[in-house]
Amino acid sequence: MALIKLLYDYLWIPLRIQHMLNSQGIKGPPYRFIHGNNKEVTKMKQKALSKSVGLTDDLFPRVHPHFYTWTNRYGKNFVYWNGARAELVISEPELIKEVLKNSEQIFQKKQLSDIGMKFLGNGLIFIEGEKWAKHRKLANHTFHGESLKNMTPAIIASVETMLEKWNGQEGKEIEVYQEFRLLTSEVISRTAFGSSYLEGEKIFAMLDKSTIIVSQNLSKTRIPLISKLWKSADLLESEKLAKEIQDRLMKIVKKREDKAVNGEVNSFGNDFLGLLLNVYHDSDEKNRISLEDLVAECKTFYFAGQETVNSLLAWIVLHLAIRGDWQEKARREVVDIFGNQNPHLEGIAKLKIMTMIINETLKIVWSNRCPPKNSYKRNSVGKATLAC
Repeated sequence: MALIKLLYDYLWIPLRIQHMLNSQGIKGPPYRFIHGNNKEVTKMKQKALSKSVGLTDDLFPRVHPHFYTWTNRYGKNFVYWNGARAELVISEPELIKEVLKNSEQIFQKKQLSDIGMKFLGNGLIFIEGEKWAKHRKLANHTFHGESLKNMTPAIIASVETMLEKWNGQEGKEIEVYQEFRLLTSEVISRTAFGSSYLEGEKIFAMLDKSTIIVSQNLSKTRIPLISKLWKSADLLESEKLAKEIQDRLMKIVKKREDKAVNGEVNSFGNDFLGLLLNVYHDSDEKNRISLEDLVAECKTFYFAGQETVNSLLAWIVLHLAIRGDWQEKARREVVDIFGNQNPHLEGIAKLKIMTMIINETLKIVWSNRCPPKNSYKRNSVGKATLAC
């Protein structure tokens, strides 16, 4: 029976889906038993990363070489195989708009792998519906105008410390990506969790290790039955890291709770952790979140907050280094508005050139791929019928 089940799930169903899509004009690389196209994807990525890239080269072939190759070969819309799961790739604007609009909630967020779930949990990025709305509301409350105004002094202090360090290294090469990683770690730890840089840095270091493990396993195929009987070294390591991250987060949470209970402070606080704790202790069960949700949101914010801001800052610096004219325009604007003063929110809102540079960087770097979606029922995209 196990063999029949294996052949049904990993041969019959994929071949049936492939035939159905091919008959509608949606082509793609042929399905390979069990592994799908994962081995091809791994080889393409290794080959792409082995080559040097110029400062002005198109990054898409390097970051997603499989999508680049198959789009040129099969057209704007094609299907490929992540193991035994068919993944339809679309790049026509109207179809992308249709999927993202998702008015009937047919397309759901793609769930993390077992390894990804171990270290990140089911936070805001991956939840849906009413639960998403409740958690999103918490994030919005944390980062409204007045809250950001209160965070500004801490952010300025962290940036000043970094710049003073840079001044002492004049003429030397600085690894800005690493510097921005330290900066974002410190800012997030202080402003969102009220914890020390040292506490936050240990969590970030473990999240970095977890990210490497997840990226190494993105194109690996797992058969459910075998995965239950035998755990890979990466899965065991991810479980160990997940437990360590959870333990450290719980210490930060407990420390904040104890201060409120012992009367050292009047409330849990107005930062992100404080709002999470207020909802966790809410007397109304409908508004309350679980301890698991609280920890998942802390993990999500630590990871997503650092990774996105860190990468954005590094890309902005790179683009300004390439385009010295825009670097000079941005510098003149900052000097005109602030002079010798420290930045403040009112002035930051007037930085039109800097805002444009940030938006253009986001457009160039983050526009190459939309978030993946899952479909669990029969539906259509454009003229194509998808049967699950």
